[in-house]
Amino acid sequence: MKILKRFIIMVQFFTSIPIPVNIDCEYKDYGEGLVFAPVVGLILGLILCLVYKLLSSIFSVNISSAFLIIAYIVLTGGLHMDGLGDTFDGLFSNRPKERILEIMRDSRVGTNAVLALISIIILNYALLSGMGTDVNMMRALVLFPVAGRIGSLFGAGISVYARKSEGLGKSFIDCCGKKEMLIGGIPTIGIFVALLGKKGLIMAVAMMITAVMVTKILTKKINGATGDILGAVCELNQTIFLLLYYILGEI
Repeated sequence: MKILKRFIIMVQFFTSIPIPVNIDCEYKDYGEGLVFAPVVGLILGLILCLVYKLLSSIFSVNISSAFLIIAYIVLTGGLHMDGLGDTFDGLFSNRPKERILEIMRDSRVGTNAVLALISIIILNYALLSGMGTDVNMMRALVLFPVAGRIGSLFGAGISVYARKSEGLGKSFIDCCGKKEMLIGGIPTIGIFVALLGKKGLIMAVAMMITAVMVTKILTKKINGATGDILGAVCELNQTIFLLLYYILGEI
């Protein structure tokens, strides 16, 4: 029952998929529930594949790619993109730690956020448009949300919370550790291997490594992570996956 409860919590939190169930959450449910983040990514990926099949029968791959990015934003409610924008606004403000954290919490959008979001959307669009075959596109669509959410899981698992006060990401970071990384990493590897064979193992491990690297870079200035940073790691790890997948070509 606890497993199902935490799975539903993760789907409700990380997606806009309507699940009309009210769940009484405990503090640790969010952090320990992050083990299901890659599976939530798989669900998003499968939905995007269905959307692509419908779009590709009407539009070119370029137009379909644009709609796919919009569909992804709708499915996630822009949650991680919001985190990416807030993170870049704060970290590139060249201010002390406490001021950076204040800027990241500010609901207003600055220039750095706009530039980061435009850049990530353009990159994702270009990479999806250049996937070539339908097989490559379908695999990429399934796997890139998984790669993103393993980023959030590993980002939380290796971090401490940066703020002195409570925040949205505190329960995720405080209650997620090496055990959750291991448990969540196993299905991630299984998903990648199922779609890419032996090379999927290499790609899955690469995504875990890039998640750790991106997290270390983003947390250096403030000596810890926030919910916004976990969202940023998700978005950046997705784009890194698409880039690596495109470079490798048809696997």
